[in-house]
Amino acid sequence: MNNIGVLMTCPMSEYLENQLENRFSLFKLWNHSSPKPDFLKTHSSSIKAVVGNTKIGADANMIDSLPNMEIVASYSVGLDKIDLGKCKEKGIKVTNTPDVLTDDVADLGIGLALAVLRKMCVCDRFVRSGNWINGDFGLASKFSGKSVGIVGLGRIGSAIAKRAEAFNCSISYHSRSKKPNTNYKYYSNIVDLAADCQILFVACALTEETHHIVNRKVIDALGPKGILINIGRGAHVDEPELVSALLEGRLGGAGLDVYENEPNVPEQLFSLENIVLVPHVGSDTEETSKAMADLVISNLEAHFKGNLGLKRVYIWNVV
Repeated sequence: MNNIGVLMTCPMSEYLENQLENRFSLFKLWNHSSPKPDFLKTHSSSIKAVVGNTKIGADANMIDSLPNMEIVASYSVGLDKIDLGKCKEKGIKVTNTPDVLTDDVADLGIGLALAVLRKMCVCDRFVRSGNWINGDFGLASKFSGKSVGIVGLGRIGSAIAKRAEAFNCSISYHSRSKKPNTNYKYYSNIVDLAADCQILFVACALTEETHHIVNRKVIDALGPKGILINIGRGAHVDEPELVSALLEGRLGGAGLDVYENEPNVPEQLFSLENIVLVPHVGSDTEETSKAMADLVISNLEAHFKGNLGLKRVYIWNVV
């Protein structure tokens, strides 16, 4: 398959880059001095696959510029950076990397909740600054036994629920429809879910329907003692409303791994002690990075070899 052209949209994983280079004819979109439209035009006949991620995927212009493209592989579980409508129109297959990153993202979600409630980052600064010698830190809030609401009970949402259950938390959720084979309480309305929980985790896919699904009404329903944890996508949350709620004390706190205009984060958040901010690292462990890269390679090889029945391969036609 060394003659099959694969376009990588931006730096992702050195391991993935090496594996692609060993198996395919790899084009690196960021590694050329010519303007992007000129580069795509020059190599349009050679490129049959695009590998993207949560930063740069495959938009309509890119897809239209590559008439021989057969498949888009996302180095991510999310597909929001891929124009699925255009892929459907062109008959282009789409792949992603579910399952392998579920544990890491769920772990981080629980970690963010613990960090916010137990004020771990503030405690760390307290010790490092030498202030402990002047007196004890003070009290925080426990995580165990809290009521947890989850927006999106898919792979990651279910993994968060399982972990929260181990802390004796009560679990409820909101999704497009009620899930079978679960005893968790279902809310068809996210505002009602937020009003009935103390910690709200956002773990759904980003679609037109879930864009700004956490708006002012949801934030106000969660309230001044509520905690918002977002390990989904930044655009799930109306960020200006979140900022104002935190500044005004209408929301108790937040743990954020994702932001609406990454890597730009609202500077008003930097001075607040009731939030924990991490730079979109939910799946960024050595183990998961390799597993995701291996799955991207498996997806591409399965497509070009026609081995679509293989286990651990995620390729689908957009419908």
